[in-house]
Amino acid sequence: MNETIRGLLTRVGGLPVAVTELEDAADLYAAGLSSFASVQLMLGLEEAFDIEFPDSLLNRKSFASIAAIEHTVSHILKASEAA
Repeated sequence: MNETIRGLLTRVGGLPVAVTELEDAADLYAAGLSSFASVQLMLGLEEAFDIEFPDSLLNRKSFASIAAIEHTVSHILKASEAA
């Protein structure tokens, strides 16, 4: 999952730093992630993991770091498996 997230960030994140240089807990917004890029990232994540982000998780906290994104995607996957 981490590799997929990093690949999407590389493609759509528009970050001025290499994604490979970022720690999992690094603040993506401080690294240059824009709100537009976060929407593109969300759409890419939905496609890659066949999920849909609920409105309650469409916030800055969900996309704050690679670790936060992993946690959010895992949460959505677990919720969809339980349904």
